[in-house]
Amino acid sequence: MKVSLIQFPWTKVEKGQGFFVPCLDTEAVRELGLKKATLSRVLDARAKTGIYNGFTGVLFYRTPPARQSPP
Repeated sequence: MKVSLIQFPWTKVEKGQGFFVPCLDTEAVRELGLKKATLSRVLDARAKTGIYNGFTGVLFYRTPPARQSPP
């Protein structure tokens, strides 16, 4: 599968949520996914490589909103 054909759903992902992209070339997918995030104006995007349900890939996620302490 070509890396350029992967569609990243950054416009649908809210803070604290994420999605997993199974792949073999994790570094190329991680770089492309984070680049697509900045093009979609998602500046709090993060990526981790790993294994999920037996598939190697990259977990993309947005950092959760900051907690506010009660007054």
